[in-house]
Amino acid sequence: MSATSGGRILVVDDDSAICVVVSEALRRAGHSVKIAGTIADRAALLESFRPDILVTDVKLPDGDGLTDVHHIIEAWPDMRVIILSAQNTLNTAVRATEKGAFEYLPKPFDLNELTRAVGDALASRRQAMKAAGEGGGTGQDDNQISEDMPLVGRSPAMQEVYRTIARVLQNDLTILILGESGTGKELVAQAIHRLGRRRDHPFVAVNMAAIPRDLIEAELFGYEKGAFTGALQRSAGRFEQADGGTLFLDEIGDMPMEAQTRLLRVLQSGEVTTVGGSTPVKVNVRIIAATHKDLPSLIAENRFRQDLYYRLNVVPIELPPLRMRRDDIPLLARHFLDQAAQEGLPRKTLDPEAAQLLSLYSWPGNVRELQNVMQRMAVLIREDRISADIVRQNIDTGHVPANSAGGGDLHELLGEWVRRKLAANAASDGTAALHDDMLALVEPVLLRETLAAVDGNQIRAASLLGINRNTLRKKLTDYDIDPTDMRHKGYDPVE
Repeated sequence: MSATSGGRILVVDDDSAICVVVSEALRRAGHSVKIAGTIADRAALLESFRPDILVTDVKLPDGDGLTDVHHIIEAWPDMRVIILSAQNTLNTAVRATEKGAFEYLPKPFDLNELTRAVGDALASRRQAMKAAGEGGGTGQDDNQISEDMPLVGRSPAMQEVYRTIARVLQNDLTILILGESGTGKELVAQAIHRLGRRRDHPFVAVNMAAIPRDLIEAELFGYEKGAFTGALQRSAGRFEQADGGTLFLDEIGDMPMEAQTRLLRVLQSGEVTTVGGSTPVKVNVRIIAATHKDLPSLIAENRFRQDLYYRLNVVPIELPPLRMRRDDIPLLARHFLDQAAQEGLPRKTLDPEAAQLLSLYSWPGNVRELQNVMQRMAVLIREDRISADIVRQNIDTGHVPANSAGGGDLHELLGEWVRRKLAANAASDGTAALHDDMLALVEPVLLRETLAAVDGNQIRAASLLGINRNTLRKKLTDYDIDPTDMRHKGYDPVE
């Protein structure tokens, strides 16, 4: 799809990493994209670029990005506006709707969701123009607008992964992806390649653990005719095959020491010498390596070269296990059900109770295990809706907390959060405000649920919480919680 066959998209956000990731994803979907970081820059590009779609953040350095949206829509009635905001409150969503926004997406958002929203907005714009007798725009097939991105997730842990990916797209720094088996390390490598400047060249993946030790050098560097028994003709290795593109070395921790030495030499020189050959061949590849093993421990055991580790570990990306990003599990589960339907399997939906049970499961096999479970249920169950009972039949309930029916092992979940925060703090050698962070995590939930249980009655809520009403009011203001939003939530009011 050519860049000119899509729409003109203006992306406005003061976070340059978000701008890079969003703009690259939209360009890959066939759109022409400009970016801005302020309201002033946005105004200038609205005049000069005349976008079909405006994607704008709310909180910008020079003001509230929502304030003049209705004026923009009045000035350019054919434009569609998509609002992004980290202020994930009902008030923000309502303001966006009142201002005439086509769509509102809370941060963190999924790239697939944003790409689909842009596609829907373009389709809406073309339909309106056609109805007005002004033609149908570019005539692009709506189904071609959305391009599935390889990564799915909105959790803070995945947002940090996305930010790191954004920082490496326009350079060729070597990347080391770390994470347990099944966390999606190859998907991250593919994303970096697909969104980066080498996207039009080969992406070559090789799994070190899957190649016999005595064939690894021939596989990576190639071989000459007669180099060994069975070498009937010259064969290019993976480095030559990936020339100009990306070479993904998966399970690098399983590489034998003798091959590590030769790999280090190639990384230093940028030249490959085939097995049985004598003339070096210049290669231009970006290296992305990955492993589930603890490389520093292997170095201490003299099983991995320290100098090679330093060469590979230029930009580390650590993928969290699925149990550390539980909020993403329902999103991933539905994504895999959608994938199954696209492949011709019966379309299934997921009950809320089933999604909650999936979120409580520890997923020792990580995302790969979740994908397998969802595909299995899509194939084997006859019901259109996947219930919690069906989920129980398809997972090992020994990996679900015993009190999951009551909402999960809160102590375990919060303990994982604290351990993750402490580990991140130790890695960055910084300081942590764990007490404030924990309060900000759990207190809004406590306030909202209590208010909902008493149908928004602040006096009753303060009594149940054991605090005075003034304290409650201050907390509601601090967390931007409107007690009237908590009315009629389907609870039986607490008397």
